Amino acid sequence: MATYYPPVGFHFSVEFTGLSTSEVDHQFQSVAGLSVDVETEDVTEGGENRFKHKIPVRTKYPNLVLKRGLLVDSKVISWCKDAVENFEFEPIDLIVKLLNENHEPLLSWNIVHAYPIKWSIADFNAQESKVVIETIELVYNYYNTI
Repeated sequence: MATYYPPVGFHFSVEFTGLSTSEVDHQFQSVAGLSVDVETEDVTEGGENRFKHKIPVRTKYPNLVLKRGLLVDSKVISWCKDAVENFEFEPIDLIVKLLNENHEPLLSWNIVHAYPIKWSIADFNAQESKVVIETIELVYNYYNTI
């Protein structure tokens, strides 16, 4: 009988530090972009023609994409609107928490110096009965696990 079960990926929250947000502002349908790539540079060695050495150069982080049902009154969306409509960027930190069955954090990722670069609303269609989804895309410097 198994004694360890991997955590589920559907129980999480997103907290925006620096914004006084309500509990509803922490709930998202999905979070994508928690990954990191290490870029490398090829270095050839004199006299060795069989291979090239790969030297790590820098890390590269993709954009963080958050999706949820549309909120009419949201501090997060006000922050996004200031950036995309008024070109007033105020970078903040985020904490993405993977939660257990008791709503306690199992793992947390601290997203550093994030600001919005895209805010979109899903298409409206009178022939479908779906929730309106908003998507927020953020660029950030890096993340670390807490």
